[in-house]
Amino acid sequence: MASYFEILLSITVILIACYYYAVSNFDFWKKRGVVGPTPIPFFGNTKDIMFAKTSIRHYIKTTYDQYKNEPMIGFYLMKEPSLILNDPELIKHVLIRDFSNFADRGALVHEKTEPLSPHLFNLEAERWRPLRKRLSPVFTSGKLKEMFYLIIECSQHLEKYLAKEVEKGEPLECRELTARFTTDVIGSCVFGIEMNALADERSEFRQMGRDFFDTSSFESVSRNKMKELFPKLYDFLGYIIPERRLSSSFTKAVTDIIKYRQENDIVRPDFINMLMDLKTHPEDLNNIELTDFLLTAQAFLLFLTGFETSSTTISNALYELAVNEDIQNKLREEIMEYCSKDKGELKYETVKEMEYLDKVFKETLRMYPPGSLLFRNATSNYTFDGTTVSIPKGTTIWIPVFGLQRNSDIYPNPDSFDPERFNEDAVAARHPMHYLPFGDGPRKCFGPRFADYQTKIGLIAILRNYKVDVCEKTSIPYEFDPAAFLLTPKGGIYLKFTKVQS
Repeated sequence: MASYFEILLSITVILIACYYYAVSNFDFWKKRGVVGPTPIPFFGNTKDIMFAKTSIRHYIKTTYDQYKNEPMIGFYLMKEPSLILNDPELIKHVLIRDFSNFADRGALVHEKTEPLSPHLFNLEAERWRPLRKRLSPVFTSGKLKEMFYLIIECSQHLEKYLAKEVEKGEPLECRELTARFTTDVIGSCVFGIEMNALADERSEFRQMGRDFFDTSSFESVSRNKMKELFPKLYDFLGYIIPERRLSSSFTKAVTDIIKYRQENDIVRPDFINMLMDLKTHPEDLNNIELTDFLLTAQAFLLFLTGFETSSTTISNALYELAVNEDIQNKLREEIMEYCSKDKGELKYETVKEMEYLDKVFKETLRMYPPGSLLFRNATSNYTFDGTTVSIPKGTTIWIPVFGLQRNSDIYPNPDSFDPERFNEDAVAARHPMHYLPFGDGPRKCFGPRFADYQTKIGLIAILRNYKVDVCEKTSIPYEFDPAAFLLTPKGGIYLKFTKVQS
């Protein structure tokens, strides 16, 4: 029988071995001359993330602020070295010039745990390239012009809905209001159906959106933390705790739409039609297996990004316009001027001509970028241009969009809302990599034009009819929800709406 001393010695040896394993990589960045925060054993630099005190997005922003004068910052996710890029030329190399070395995002596709996760945002380069090539034409200028009248129809439903709600005399929660509008737009333009999110509080698609972005339940928080910090374990648990409800509901909805169109010989110039064509003619897809889940995953991505990013941008714009009344008045003057043309009928070209609206849109995206953080994964060993810093294949690169766009050296008084930051001279004076709300390069968001028009038409519909003001329920200053997937406010955005006298 082993003595207590032998047992104690064995435990000590095991603990020492575990400790040295946990810190064995912590000289990775020091050997390469890259500065960064000091890691701690077993956690690296992720202790606060693991204990849900902050999100990875806010951690990257805080670290960027601390080292913003450095071209790059080394840190550790547990024991794995990762790199934050600050220098705009290095960012340009990663996103554009040397894209072939960073074609992957490095996101694990959890096909067992989340059957709808193999979409264009997550997919590895081998499947991403052919799918992107076939699906990206859905948002060309020509297609957008065809969809324009559908967005206008949804904006008219928004106006009618608002008229009823404003009569109640209560402040409105803008994120829910705008999410219903954008859900209807996505339904009409992408799926060819009326989702009725504005008219029906129990809309199935609106509920799916709420479920996906829910940050209040223990299950959603636990899943997100495990996915961020223990992706391989999360993938393994897919055999035990697969996400069935949302995946099954959405897949059934999309397959029902496709079946109905096939049975009734319906052809529409939308995304569902492109998926149908993809399944019928998969010749140039490099033998990719087109399962129902893979096809539906592409529609799922478009649904989520189409309604959530635009609705968040509209509500954030309304918040800033309520706080900055002079900017709101100037924007309304422009809207009224252009809406008085063509007998009040809004045209595709008219929206494009509204210069101040465009500045407001871009300044909103600067302060509240939908993609607050970009990440890429090195697909081969790589040495950064003009440096001696080399990284091995598999290293994750983080680009701190939120940090860059709130940097006072790039944007003076960065927390103030100033649309004039986007006049021609100001834009020309900045490096293009200092404004990346939709990313850049081949893997940038492929629907920015659609987001542009959807957001602007929503703002036009609201502001030509109503003045927005802060009220007792408005949170000032704006406080971010640390658990949210996107940069969203804690507790929502409540504003007072008052009818504008024509």
